Amino acid sequence: MAKKVVASLQSSGKDFAKVIKMNRSDKTGAYTFKEEIIPTDKVKEYFAKK
Repeated sequence: MAKKVVASLQSSGKDFAKVIKMNRSDKTGAYTFKEEIIPTDKVKEYFAKK
């Protein structure tokens, strides 16, 4: 499945960015990571929201 995602982004890879956001659980204190592929012009908005 990962190969399909990479192959689909190669045609216009400059228009998208893979972002990884780290969250900490209030209950356990463990960290979780959320990965998304979003347009480059939306990256600042993605990290600004909680």
